Amino acid sequence: MEDQESQENKSLKKLPIAGKRNILITSALPYVNNVPHLGNIIGSVLSADVFARYCRLRGYNVIFICGTDEYGTATETKAMEENCTPKEICDKYHAIHKEVYDWFDTSFDEFGRTSTTQQTEICQAIFKKLVENNWLSENTMQQLYCDKCERFLADRFVEGTCPTLGCDYDSARGDQCEKCGKLLNPTELRDPRCKVCQTTPRIRDTDHLFLELPLLEDQLKDYIDETSVIGSWSQNAIQATYAWLRDGLKPRCITRDLKWGVPVPLEKFKDKVFYVWFDAPIGYVSITSCYTPEWEQWWKNPEHVELYQFMGKDNVPFHTVMFPSTLIGTGENWTLMKSISVTEYLNYESGKFSKSKGVGVFGNDAKDTEQPAEVWRYYLLANRPEISDTVFTWEDFQTKLNSELINNLGNFIHRVLSFIANTSGKGYETVIPDAPGADSHPLTMAMTEKVGTHVNQYVKAMEQVKLKQGLKCAMSISSEGNAYLQESQYFRLFEEDQASCSIVVKTSVGLVYLLSCLLEPFMPSFSHKVFRLLKLPRETRFSLSEEDNYLEKAHKPWEIIPAGHKIEKPYPLFKKLTDDEVKSFKNKYGGSGGADRAKKMAEKLKQTYISGSKN
Repeated sequence: MEDQESQENKSLKKLPIAGKRNILITSALPYVNNVPHLGNIIGSVLSADVFARYCRLRGYNVIFICGTDEYGTATETKAMEENCTPKEICDKYHAIHKEVYDWFDTSFDEFGRTSTTQQTEICQAIFKKLVENNWLSENTMQQLYCDKCERFLADRFVEGTCPTLGCDYDSARGDQCEKCGKLLNPTELRDPRCKVCQTTPRIRDTDHLFLELPLLEDQLKDYIDETSVIGSWSQNAIQATYAWLRDGLKPRCITRDLKWGVPVPLEKFKDKVFYVWFDAPIGYVSITSCYTPEWEQWWKNPEHVELYQFMGKDNVPFHTVMFPSTLIGTGENWTLMKSISVTEYLNYESGKFSKSKGVGVFGNDAKDTEQPAEVWRYYLLANRPEISDTVFTWEDFQTKLNSELINNLGNFIHRVLSFIANTSGKGYETVIPDAPGADSHPLTMAMTEKVGTHVNQYVKAMEQVKLKQGLKCAMSISSEGNAYLQESQYFRLFEEDQASCSIVVKTSVGLVYLLSCLLEPFMPSFSHKVFRLLKLPRETRFSLSEEDNYLEKAHKPWEIIPAGHKIEKPYPLFKKLTDDEVKSFKNKYGGSGGADRAKKMAEKLKQTYISGSKN
């Protein structure tokens, strides 16, 4: 379910504001031909969502743009497999993706798609500028052609025997052999056959258009050298980008002999479409244009807009080399990417996620576990593969839930709120007490000094898009709170020193509120539960803007919620995961029945969705 903030954002078409920090955030557009798995979700969409929510907490003017990438060979192939049209495939999987991201509480300002008239218009306009500025060239390529289907065969429309010595796999695709993993060109296959009609194709010449990257290299390199420093690009992005530059840029083909895509607006190439990696990044622009007709205020305004982009490591060169070169080549004043945040891979248990083998947790599976979105968000973000690949294991998921969320965070909040809500004469009858003298209470002052440091570190980490570190800093405040309660012996103070007890309790409930604010980017539904328990509307939360003096409040948490305010009776915020459940999930999502599960998942998708709508 979308939260209130997401709904509010959609009702307001935000534009850059003079004097404010304007941030445009994009998440890599998920390809539309399958259901996203946990690695896909943390790799771009969820990471971008956390940063967008943090920026709103800071009071920045931000829009978060994403959508499904819908053109290309993979869509046509999937449509053939499911015996429907590419448009029906796109409608169907766009709805599936949207449902998954809604369940994960993703706060897009616009979640669109690339198969729109806006995409065609903007993509063709950019192309025409490249033509005018002489950044394109023509070249003849050899490609397989099927006489029976009367079409050139893109890589995934060809199967044959792998040419790799010792492999000889007879169902290798035109782009890659699934058995040995070698990347291929269709013309390299032995005994090739058309995937549609199974006849043998022939090699035929075909003309294509190329973006002359070598001619744009100097301008591109100046941009990369400057912006990678200013924007604090993640190290993996820098390495991948300079690897391309070191090897020397080569002309890049931007057209394909396909039907499903943006048509090339030249008479000679009227039967071709743009290569998906030429048009897909332009989707960020076209989806923004669906959000507001004044999209150029975001995308052609580099003096006042900062562009942050989130993706997995395999997408880097297309965003740091291809897309910027395309925009630079137009000669127009585009908003180029300032900062890029790149994740490594999240693997599943001892191997990889595989839809075809029924291995791993996919977006629609997370809901079926009956663990709420906030738990999944927490786990994925605490395990975010920022520097190296990480691994999802059910034991680790169980540990993070039971130890970190329940025993640390949930325990602290429940201890504080249940003590305040106690009506048996050993608590505060749901009323927050006054706390005079808190600023001279030694234990409290020592604790809040530490909290202030954690908040400072949280802000620094989040500004640098080090989301895992930001989450760790926030959770440290919960640990400080538990230690503070334990050392104060608050349950004894209630009988022995009511004044000191009130200081500890009022300070602690302020920490509960502070924690909920800092954790909201990571676990929005959790934070909203706490706000409701505190009977404080989320609009009353303090921001992390300088004007709000957030550091002063962090150092004086006893001042955050006024004395006399009433709260609700608390309840457990998280559900424990048992050993038996872990065993069951391991078997279900990666056990010997994977092939059967894969078959059932595929059948369920076909039965549940028809042209993007549920039966």
